[in-house]
Amino acid sequence: MTVLRGRRDECAELDGLLEAVRSGESRALAIRGEAGAGKTALLEYLADRAPGFRIVRVTGVQPEMELAFAGLHQLCAPMADRFRRLPAPQGEALRAALGLSAGRTPDRFLVGLAVLGLLSDAAREQPLLCVVDDAHWLDRASVQALAFTARRLLAESVAIVFAVREPGGIRELTGLPELKVAGLPDDEARALLRSVVAGPWDERVLERVVAEAHGNPLALLELPKEATPAELASGFGVPGAGALAGRVQEIYERRVAGLPPPTRRLLLAAAAEPGGEPVLLWRAADRLGIGIEAATPAVAAGLVEIGDRVRFHHPLVRSAVYWAATPEERRGTHRVLADVTDADADPDRRAWHAAQGARTPDEDVAAGLERSAGRAGARGGLAAAAAFLSRAVELTPDPVRRQERALAAAWSAHRAGAPEAALRLLSVAEAGPLDRRPRGEVDLLRAEIAFAVDRGRDAPGLLLSAAARLAPHDAPLARDTCLEAISAALFAGPLADGAGQRETAEAARSAPPPPDPPRPADLLLDGLAARIGEGLAAAAPALRSALAAFRGPGLSGEDGLRRLWLAGVTAAALWDHETWRLLADRHVRLARESGQTAALPLALTQHIAVDVFAGDLAGAAGLVEEVTTVSEATGIPDPPYGGLLVAAWQGRAAALSELLRTAEAEARRRGEGGGPVVGAWAKALLCNGLGRYRDALDAVPEAAADRPAALGSEPWALVEYIEAAARGGGSGDGAVALRRLGEATVPAGTDWALGVHARCRALLSEDTAAEDLYREAIDRLGRAGVRGELARAHLLYGEWLRRRRRQRAAREQLRTAHESFDAMGMEAFAGRAAHELAATGEHVRRKSAESAGELTPQEAQIVRLVREGLTNPEIGARLFISPRTVEWHLRKTFGKLGITSRKQLQRTPSAGGA
Repeated sequence: MTVLRGRRDECAELDGLLEAVRSGESRALAIRGEAGAGKTALLEYLADRAPGFRIVRVTGVQPEMELAFAGLHQLCAPMADRFRRLPAPQGEALRAALGLSAGRTPDRFLVGLAVLGLLSDAAREQPLLCVVDDAHWLDRASVQALAFTARRLLAESVAIVFAVREPGGIRELTGLPELKVAGLPDDEARALLRSVVAGPWDERVLERVVAEAHGNPLALLELPKEATPAELASGFGVPGAGALAGRVQEIYERRVAGLPPPTRRLLLAAAAEPGGEPVLLWRAADRLGIGIEAATPAVAAGLVEIGDRVRFHHPLVRSAVYWAATPEERRGTHRVLADVTDADADPDRRAWHAAQGARTPDEDVAAGLERSAGRAGARGGLAAAAAFLSRAVELTPDPVRRQERALAAAWSAHRAGAPEAALRLLSVAEAGPLDRRPRGEVDLLRAEIAFAVDRGRDAPGLLLSAAARLAPHDAPLARDTCLEAISAALFAGPLADGAGQRETAEAARSAPPPPDPPRPADLLLDGLAARIGEGLAAAAPALRSALAAFRGPGLSGEDGLRRLWLAGVTAAALWDHETWRLLADRHVRLARESGQTAALPLALTQHIAVDVFAGDLAGAAGLVEEVTTVSEATGIPDPPYGGLLVAAWQGRAAALSELLRTAEAEARRRGEGGGPVVGAWAKALLCNGLGRYRDALDAVPEAAADRPAALGSEPWALVEYIEAAARGGGSGDGAVALRRLGEATVPAGTDWALGVHARCRALLSEDTAAEDLYREAIDRLGRAGVRGELARAHLLYGEWLRRRRRQRAAREQLRTAHESFDAMGMEAFAGRAAHELAATGEHVRRKSAESAGELTPQEAQIVRLVREGLTNPEIGARLFISPRTVEWHLRKTFGKLGITSRKQLQRTPSAGGA
């Protein structure tokens, strides 16, 4: 088989891709180039060179960009018999997305995971090649699913190759391997010209065409057709090209203009109908009074093929046909296509055609679009829902109804991840006078957009403004908005612009009263407002009631997903580790079961903190890797907090420094001050572990301020400050910090709170009192389930005993501390304990390094999940990879660990952090 002219390197790269897939690997590739550069020809070359492959084709069509999952339907429909093999949540999500079944709105990442599983399953029988032409014209929901799948391919014998027009491109495909298709070299361009035009050439004409085409194959093929053989031979003809794509489109427009009027009308109907269905085209032709013979001149001219589908010679032909028509001709054609489209079988396509055909605002057409938006949203096509509603806004004659639809469209655009479009639609909603309630909803959406974009300083104030407007009209929504404001203030931290924790708490206390009986969110709002405004002592009873509600069976899944993070913050503020663990478990489980993948990073991050305090650093590190995996899959930046805590407790100074730089840069960019606050505490903790007490004090200077501790991580920063000050870190005032800590611990009354407080009091106490307090701390923390805190109590007590020359008792405490730290992987504190033990005369043996090969982070994750009892499909769903990729990782892991089965893996000691 010959190589395409001038494309030897490109063809060699495609040959290499196919060879890799034949050997069991997977590949993704984006072929990028301008219109006419030969992207489709390369896709055809790829398909021709793939005997033994199953080939599935997807083609983007510009008019279908507003039809949710239209492109994905092309990919998945030929494999519909395999849907039943997918795990139930994935199969249900895919069927719902394609409109094949009713059900809850599918999460787009669950749809992507279903596509990954579907392609992986199909490739078990033979390698699979998916070619996606004109990907820039796919609907956004399909692009997101395909891009997600392409990024997760590894060992499935699947290739996905996209052809994308430049300039422009697709944001979702950024970062995939690329093959850029440039113009042909001049010698190849001349050879191509000579191969398609018979007869003599005037060299001046040839050079002019080569220069104007810039090596573009389509231009080289089409430009000479504009001149007669005499003009080509004499040196005259082939006028200037201008913009290349426009020039070629003009050529097609002239060819279309030379066709008989009935043929032009038939081509316009074909260009206006994106589905390419011949039956629909002939129905429209019949309505227009056009006979079947009208197609013959267009087919003879090579502009279109009509077989099982209607296919244009090139997308520029479709564009030329459509845009050469007058606006009224286009509208009239769409009206005819709407009339002949079955309203029951394809209501969305009919509504779309009706909208394109409307001359003036029309409520019936707008209402049809609104119904289509509802169906698209129910299938998870949020971008399509926003597009339908946006067009409905334009066609709504009544100003009040137009404002309502504009606000609904703005919400859809926001949920689709298009903040600019949402703000543009909000300006339409605000164009006329607004009553207080819709004004409050506008303010609420503006606040949510601000929070989603940067989680920053503006969001709390915007949310409070929205709550005030909503209060007279919708008390529950106003209270919910106040709770959102408190949450936003926690994220904004000290960078909050005019509305920090205290301001949001004051606003919450003046919110409308809760309903009777109050919802869990109402209890949480009142409790947090009291905690921030009056302190823990005043708020503790209300907070305990709120936590009881969140632990109870009456909590809805929706409320759980929205509020469990803040409820977990509340449990931490009460130093209630057991409740915190239960809430974190529930949050993660809800996020997984609901398929709302975007909710997972925050839920997992909270669970990381719970695991860290429990001393399960290996589990916490695995969850950090999972957060990274989910964030890469979703494109949502991962919260830095979990990684900071794990690195600090593990004693990894270099890793923590890098994470702190990232967190600080993000804080500056987004106005999110919560990250640096957690980072300062983590740095102080690390420095204490390393015995760098002055650095620990410098990390949290605010701990010396004489004011109540804020909600969040500040009480834990006080703990580090007290230890550093007591260990001679400088001029730190441990007494002030201890008093502040007591206000945040004693009213909680838990063993964790009182144990930490006793340990800190011991650091600043005289001999007899100190020993009693250390023993109290060890007793209480031993019951609290916080192993790291307990080990630190043993360490501090042992250090205290050694300094009083009670060597035997000191060795006992220090040995216990060292063994605990070593077992948990807390290297800095383990080193500190080892140093103290050595000072007592005891030789310390560190654990020998494992002989097994080093596992990668993902291999360690998979090992951990196997040990939890998950199957390969369950692990694949958790890590956004296919079951076959899980198998591939396990084979590598078995080799590194010297084992051959999952049963042996269950018995093998933890390796590589698994």
